Amino acid sequence: MIGKLKQNMLLACLIISSITVFYLGRHAMECHHRVEERSQPLALALVGSTLRTGQNHSSNTFVYNKDMPLIFIGGVPRSGTTLMRAMLDAHPEVRCGEETRVIPRILAMKQMWSRSGREKMRLDEAGVTDEVLDSAMQAFLLEIIVKHGEPATYLCNKDPFALKSLTYLAKIFPHAKFILMIRDGRASVHSMISRKVTIAGFDLGSYRDCLTKWNRAIETMYTQCLEAADKCLPVHYEQLVLHPEKWMRTLLKFLDIPWNEAVLHHEELIGKAGGVSLSKVERSTDQVIKPVNVEALSKWVGKIPSDVLRDMPVIAPMLARLGYDPHANPPNYGRPDPKVLDNTRRVSLSLWTCRFFYWGGHTMTKPKATIFIFSPCSCLMYQPSTHTLFRHIIPKQRN
Repeated sequence: MIGKLKQNMLLACLIISSITVFYLGRHAMECHHRVEERSQPLALALVGSTLRTGQNHSSNTFVYNKDMPLIFIGGVPRSGTTLMRAMLDAHPEVRCGEETRVIPRILAMKQMWSRSGREKMRLDEAGVTDEVLDSAMQAFLLEIIVKHGEPATYLCNKDPFALKSLTYLAKIFPHAKFILMIRDGRASVHSMISRKVTIAGFDLGSYRDCLTKWNRAIETMYTQCLEAADKCLPVHYEQLVLHPEKWMRTLLKFLDIPWNEAVLHHEELIGKAGGVSLSKVERSTDQVIKPVNVEALSKWVGKIPSDVLRDMPVIAPMLARLGYDPHANPPNYGRPDPKVLDNTRRVSLSLWTCRFFYWGGHTMTKPKATIFIFSPCSCLMYQPSTHTLFRHIIPKQRN
């Protein structure tokens, strides 16, 4: 009796074990298939990624992927990157938008991981290979670029130091193109010091230190730009503002984007739907609301200490390599187009500190605001203390 009971119990255990093994095996197979699907490069998933832009999803779906013709604008800060992106933003088929700030940081982190042999070994051991990281970087950067602004045929990113990773960006975005903004380092450094633009690693109390750091940064980006010659176009800020039409035509041809006159009048599209969106906290905002002009080209002359000027060829050898005369003070950048000369005259006449006139003759003093008149009856104003950008209708004064 006891023997038979043992047999029945063993049989029951065998059946239960078989069922358990069957279900566990089936579950394991399902997990295996899911892991296989998830381990495919994220780029495959991105092919089907969409951004919904309206209620009617069937007609307003924007599909984006790593093979898009992305545009990256970069350079040392205070080198005209904001002007370049504003001019491109004026094109009806292009959207750049404000600096994301996160893109150069995540790229710098990726560089740090790659340069550290010990860290790379640990990541490889954990299964976080270069392929996994590249797929993750593609997905992250693409989401930021696509979703921080409105959809457009051509999307661009302007984060100046992102081009320190130009070679890597060209690898993970094979159809991307790059615009490297180059400016006389003396002008860039004077601008960041005089406007107190904080840049990590730059000592704003020292022209010598800032010029040394400028030289190192532009050398890194320029070298990578030359290596990717068919994908990267160096643009000198001075030549862009002296001859805007010539250089914008060259640029749009390089980017395979149709010509549009709007790129020469970006200031007219600021704050308008589908036009140029400006950040209230970026330090270049008060400058790019003006039409293209030459007033900033030589502001640095007479401001740099004499000992730094004397040592300039040693401190910043990239000046000569980029075509600037390190001994010229002031330099001769060239003659501006007639239209640019006209813009410069209008800008110099329209800068004023304002008082608002009420009907009845009373006045109210506002904090200092920079005014740029674009018509006889209205002006666009930027108030630095509150980072406010607004348009004001100038009232007629009573006789």
